[in-house]
Amino acid sequence: MNIRIKFRKYGPMKFISHLDVMRYFQKVIRRADIDICFSEGFSPHMIMSFAAPLGLGLTSEAEYVDIRVNRTLPSEEAIRRMNETMAEGMDVISFRLLPENSKNAMSIVAAADYEVRFRKGYEPGDGWQERWLEFISQTEIPVLKETKKGHQEVDIRPWIYDCSVKDKALDLQLSAGSVHNLKPELLMYAFGVWANREIPSSALLIHRKEIYANQGSEDDRVLISLENLGEDIE
Repeated sequence: MNIRIKFRKYGPMKFISHLDVMRYFQKVIRRADIDICFSEGFSPHMIMSFAAPLGLGLTSEAEYVDIRVNRTLPSEEAIRRMNETMAEGMDVISFRLLPENSKNAMSIVAAADYEVRFRKGYEPGDGWQERWLEFISQTEIPVLKETKKGHQEVDIRPWIYDCSVKDKALDLQLSAGSVHNLKPELLMYAFGVWANREIPSSALLIHRKEIYANQGSEDDRVLISLENLGEDIE
């Protein structure tokens, strides 16, 4: 049986690397006595897959890990057991059973929601919200992006699915996953270059709000959260 776990990462845990988060979850699974499956071979390991690992220093209310289990617990009981073993700054929100033959979360990520704020004193000047709206209204936003083949200029505008300015925050929906992965840091860097204002990544407070799979086509997207692809276990 395949299970999808949704969890939050906040506070001091935002400085924990993805590799350490993986090790952390392995310990949580053991301590919570979740009957997880192991791979075969000389060095068996837990069958576990994370969706869109979060960058260092970012917080999130929508992180996902898929596991395979031999037998399962009711969702409420599994959540309680895991949260009892967790340190402050990370907790499980949902524990859901996936349909048979469902793809793992990593392979189906298509988009993500973010909230971006500036640290106090690091705002890029007065009237930056108006400048942002002018920037985002462009039909093309070329930026130098690092790829496997080196640096390449790409147009990231098609990868910005939605955006709005709310008070001093930006709400963004960006392409994510293995095909087109647009990080908020790169988008804000492009804004700084366009506006002739330096915006280092250290000036940003980035919070991931949700991760989606695309149930439609590239041109006609039907986004559904990874959580809603499973169902609670009674």
